[in-house]
Amino acid sequence: MAGPIPLGLLPDTTTVQDGRASIGGCDLVDLADQFGTPLFVYDEDHLRSRCREAVAAFGDGVAYAGKAFLCTAMAKLAHEEGMHIDVSTGGELYMALHAGVPADRLVMHGNNKSTVELEMAVNAGVRTIVVDSFDEMDRLDALHSDTGSVPRVMLRITPGVHAHTHEFISTGQDDSKFGFTVSTGLATTAVERAIATDSVELVGLHFHIGSQVFEVGAFTRAVEVMTDVAGRYGLPELSVGGGLGVAYVEGESAPSITEWASGIRAVCDTAGISASVSAEPGRAIVAAAAVTLYRVGTIKDLPGLRTYVAVDGGMSDNPRPVLYGSGYETFLPRATTAERSQVIRLVGKHCESGDLLVREGFVPDGMAVGDVVATPVTGAYGHSMGSNYNQVLRPAVVFVSEGEARVVVARETFEDLVRRES
Repeated sequence: MAGPIPLGLLPDTTTVQDGRASIGGCDLVDLADQFGTPLFVYDEDHLRSRCREAVAAFGDGVAYAGKAFLCTAMAKLAHEEGMHIDVSTGGELYMALHAGVPADRLVMHGNNKSTVELEMAVNAGVRTIVVDSFDEMDRLDALHSDTGSVPRVMLRITPGVHAHTHEFISTGQDDSKFGFTVSTGLATTAVERAIATDSVELVGLHFHIGSQVFEVGAFTRAVEVMTDVAGRYGLPELSVGGGLGVAYVEGESAPSITEWASGIRAVCDTAGISASVSAEPGRAIVAAAAVTLYRVGTIKDLPGLRTYVAVDGGMSDNPRPVLYGSGYETFLPRATTAERSQVIRLVGKHCESGDLLVREGFVPDGMAVGDVVATPVTGAYGHSMGSNYNQVLRPAVVFVSEGEARVVVARETFEDLVRRES
């Protein structure tokens, strides 16, 4: 048994009247009826607030990590609020440019950028390319020979710091596909090569230790390692990447963007770093800004075992529980303040026993087929990692603000499933 859903897990503008939850002035059950389910509902004011907080905390140059959630509307919003945008593939680059974001506000990432992607970035004039390997350096050398281009670059350094997070999203340890490793001497070799070549302009170093990291101290240790690497070169920029964690379930807590930035700046000041320090928050901007709405289709009670509640989505719109064992809360938007006395397992409609959304969820007594059930803190890595497994249609995305809801990504149709086939 659990109490009512903690309102601290819901978006900033959430209000409850007569037990019914609204976000951005829009009743959640009404949204499900109007736009269908599954449905991603984003609090636009929440998104803008976190973008402004990031800019205030880190200053100009802080970049929104588009991989967390990217669509045209999100790219426009982040740009409007003063953030740069971090893109990691040609597709993300194309979408940001399509949204009207100036190329000089974009940072190009990726551990295996193709020649085509590098050409896209150079031709567009992105502000910085974050170089991840010697092979990428070779491609940039060839591009320079062909075009004379000299892009601004940072080198991604692997500091050898283990973040306390899932192994699949831990990236700062030595055994990683990302970056130039400090302990092996590759980082020093890469810096010296970049300084010596005419093909690029080396402006700084970058690191990223992982995602869903709660411990500011892990970033502190990484900064200390980077200080040793960068100190002798006097490079003007340092990026600490992203990865700040967020609370997903009752009892969790995480530093705010402001607190995170303060901790980073304190250690940089102690280390005597004179470089301009920036970051790339993604999850911390968008995760708590959204809830996902589902419609209950089947309730299967197994006495003495558990109650399965199957909804019209699943691992195709939120693969994190399957990939990482991630935990989420559940609630009924029609009864937001009710005690959640019934234990359920919230599952999807896919042909997998592992297709679960919430391993142990709680809802009020009386939940029935046709009810709208919500999972909060689903603004990051749901839409962006979604799939068409079993040819399930991808959900719509709506932004809500001041009583108005607008569709920013339309729900897929059956025709969309075959549009690219020949």
